[in-house]
Amino acid sequence: MSMSQEPVNWRKSSRSSTQTNCVEVGRTTDGAAVRDSKDRTAGHITTTHHQWRTFLQALKTDHFD
Repeated sequence: MSMSQEPVNWRKSSRSSTQTNCVEVGRTTDGAAVRDSKDRTAGHITTTHHQWRTFLQALKTDHFD
């Protein structure tokens, strides 16, 4: 995890349309941040660029199945 400025450009999957029970991702200088759209005030988790790329690659290769 990294300490960074506040994330910007929060976004969620276009497939979630107007639902509020989604994961949102925002950009930081050092990587990405993730938060729960149901409770945005609960905070967020930040990752470095390397951690985020590693996580996305694991998702794409079904590493968690």
